[in-house]
Amino acid sequence: MDFTLTQEQEDLAATVRHFAEKELAAGALERAHNPTYSWDVAERLASMNLLGLAFPEVDGGAGGSLMDAVVAIQALASVCPTAADVFQAGNFGAIRTLAEYASPEQKKRFLPDLLAGRALISVAMSESEAGSALTDLSTSAVPDGDEYVINGTKLWSTHSPDATLFLVYVRYGPGVGGIGSVLVERDTPGLTVGAPESYMSGEHWSELRFENCRIPTDNVLLGPGGFKKQISGFNVERIGNSARALAVGRHAFNIARDHANVREQFGRPLSDFQGIQWKFAEIAVQMESAQLLLYRAAVSADRGLPSAYDTAVAKYACNTAGFAAANEAVQVMGAMGYSTQTLVEYCLRRTRGWQIAGGSLEILRNRIAEDVFGRRFSQRAPK
Repeated sequence: MDFTLTQEQEDLAATVRHFAEKELAAGALERAHNPTYSWDVAERLASMNLLGLAFPEVDGGAGGSLMDAVVAIQALASVCPTAADVFQAGNFGAIRTLAEYASPEQKKRFLPDLLAGRALISVAMSESEAGSALTDLSTSAVPDGDEYVINGTKLWSTHSPDATLFLVYVRYGPGVGGIGSVLVERDTPGLTVGAPESYMSGEHWSELRFENCRIPTDNVLLGPGGFKKQISGFNVERIGNSARALAVGRHAFNIARDHANVREQFGRPLSDFQGIQWKFAEIAVQMESAQLLLYRAAVSADRGLPSAYDTAVAKYACNTAGFAAANEAVQVMGAMGYSTQTLVEYCLRRTRGWQIAGGSLEILRNRIAEDVFGRRFSQRAPK
């Protein structure tokens, strides 16, 4: 079994990294502290055919594989973490579910602007009573002639203050079989995008309120019974989450490594001290292990969407290793790492959030355990 990248993937990584170093490196720190969506970066990525990199050419994509997208997003994150967020939005997130399940007419309406960096799609999943227990969602979609009427509230949606289109998880009827999704454009009457709120990372999100929000039936993405398909598509989002978490942690690791080689205390470089050496050695093992698990999930997905088990294992490993790397980087660099003068403290805050977003570490453990024991474990209280 060969764990090395192909020559084409090596070339892709080198090309993307060269582009990032030339076009994005200078503003990386400033972008990290700016909570608004980087539309200028989106247009630059689109000009490089990096938005929709792993989408079929017939849909306006570049025809690459999911592994190609992993290689590219990690190359971007190694230079400008914010650019990796933009790449995520144009490849791994709600846009991938749209590209996978949309009708030809829906693709024709929405994908061109999304892949050109002129539009942005956000997934609206979570509610006040439906976080990890996502099937408890209550946002409703009720048919009324040739329209659906949407009512409910969504929280925590990535890029929601700036998005032009929302992929909204809705309930058509009772039970898991009653769950599906619709596409709601930002200017649709009945949709109110609340004032921006801040995460610990500095990112913004807005509450989405749907009050008798009417959409045409043409905006139904997945009808009743579509929940499992949506979650299968969401596994791709988790691959992007995993790749960024690991790459952003590695970014902090590399900054701290370079710092340890030149920073002297007691007349010696920090890297001369065994305690510092062991920190880097332990993190290197965690990151290398997580990288291989990420590759396994991405490569297996080239035969279709990634499996829930491979994705859960990869995300758990990458989230854990990425945060550990950033956390130790802050410790090694001391006050400099804790300050906003470098990206290290930002990397710490960012990797912490990915241990929650897209499936918490606890939910991932539950999913992994189901494969270990060969049966499902319901988390709900007995009736």
